[in-house]
Order: sequence, then C-alpha cells, then structure tokens
Amino acid sequence: MADYRELMDILARLGTEQVNPDTVDIDRMSAEQIVQAINREDRKVADVVAQALPVIARTAQMFAATLKAGARVFYIGAGTSGRLGVLDAAECPPTFGTDPARIVGVISGGYDTLVLSREGVEDQAAQAVEDLRRHRLTGDDMVIGIAASVRTPYTREGLTYAGSLGCRTAFIICNEATDLAPVVDELIVLPVGPEVITGSTRMKAGTACKMALNMISTAGMVLLGKTLGNLMVDLRVTSDKLAARSRRMLMEVLGVTQEQAEALLKEAEGSVKTAIVMHRLGCDLQTARRRLTEADGFVRRALFGGD
Repeated sequence: MADYRELMDILARLGTEQVNPDTVDIDRMSAEQIVQAINREDRKVADVVAQALPVIARTAQMFAATLKAGARVFYIGAGTSGRLGVLDAAECPPTFGTDPARIVGVISGGYDTLVLSREGVEDQAAQAVEDLRRHRLTGDDMVIGIAASVRTPYTREGLTYAGSLGCRTAFIICNEATDLAPVVDELIVLPVGPEVITGSTRMKAGTACKMALNMISTAGMVLLGKTLGNLMVDLRVTSDKLAARSRRMLMEVLGVTQEQAEALLKEAEGSVKTAIVMHRLGCDLQTARRRLTEADGFVRRALFGGD
C-alpha cells in the first residue's frame, strides 16, 4: 500500500489546499448564495495578480524577445494549468497573426486530456522531457510552466530540463514559493489562498493563471508591433467575424468606405497593417512591406519613423 504521508504533508502547507472559512457551509446555501460566495472570492484574484505585475512584465519582455529572435515559446502544465497554456497558445494566431508553431502548449497526457481528464499523468515527470524533446526544444526557446500547486512533477521536470538547455524560463504558481519550485528566470507567485471548494484550483487559481497568461502574451505581442493603438492590425482573416473586423478597422483608421476597404485588403493580400501603410503613404505593396520590415513590424513607426 502506498504511503502518502510526504505528499499529505506537502499539500497541508499549500494555501490552495486550506479550508476556506467563508464557504464551510456552502452545502447549506441557496444557488444565489453560492454564486455570491464564489464572486466574493473571485474579486480577490485581481489584487493578488496586481502584486506580481513587475515580474509578469519582465516575463512578457522575455516572451517578446524570444519571438523576435526567431525562437519559440512553450507553455507546459498538467490538468487545468496545462489546458490554460494550450488555450493561450491557440488564441494567439487568430488574434495576432502568429505562426501556430511559434507558441505551443504542451499538456501532460497529450491533447486528449484537453477534453477528458486523465488522473495520474501529472505525476509522470520523465514524460515532460520526452514531450519537449519531441518538439526539438533548444536553448534559444522559452518555456513557461504553469502549476497552481507548485508541486506538479510533470511541470517541474519540464522546467528543469528547459533550464539545463539554457532556455529562458518562467513559472506561474498560485501558492507561496517553496523548495519545490525549480530554479527559473522569473517566478510568478499568485497566492490566491483557499478555494471556495477546498483544493479546486480550477477556480481562483485558474482565474489568476489565465489573467497572468493574458498579460504575458498580450503585452508581448504589443511589444512586437502587433497592434496599432489597441487595434489588432496583424490578425489573420480565418472567419467571417475577423473578415468583418478587418474591414471595419480600415474604415475607422483610414476613413474609407467599405468598398475602398475591400479594394485595399485585396491589394494588400489580406494584411490590414500593410493596407494601412499603403494607403497612408500612397505606396505599393512591396514598398509597404519594406517599410514595415524596417520598422520591426510597427505600423506607427513605418508611417512616422522614430521609436
């Protein structure tokens, strides 16, 4: 029979495993009282994340620097944490026009566990190394680990392996740092405290991780010139909604009609940012692309110069 005393001792020290005194009677509450209790706890998350903004910002700078150098960013995690990493990676191509091979989510148990949880795969530490090797991880890449509990063997081993290669590394955790955390370049600590349902880290911890990941990837993309102001001018038109959005952006930014926006997009081969530069500078496609390349992809810089 397995002896779980060491693991029980580790869990007993984690904030997310403590009993929340404000929800001990949740099984006696009405539906409205339950959701009110959850909402009260959720309101605490933003304040916790706010305390980590300096390290989140540094992680976003590493994220941008990695992509700018032509390397890749990997998220790695298990369970909810792994799903959040895969989700953030999947959302970057339609929003920012990135190559899906450049930002990759790696989850314990493989993609099948995105839709059906498999308990135990988080304990397969050696598999993390195999999964990263399968992606041919190199020291030029960046690996961001996500583990609400800190202790997840799969995630920790993946980060340790990445560090041994010389990768940039960051680790998002939702408990205070312990000796379980591997050595990483940036440790993002989001101590959200006891969950509404004890140990259910898909709740506040999951929300905190999602907020941090949104900040890292979004700030990183802005630093790479993927927006003009707060407009996603580097999107790829992969749906009717994005097609409509691209035309609406051109109409608003350039003050053109829908027909003119259609013609501009066709001439720019579907690129919103290229269409903007072409129209504003009165230049052809090749010149607009050259100006954007010289400006590191920043539309404002391509139009007006400077930093």
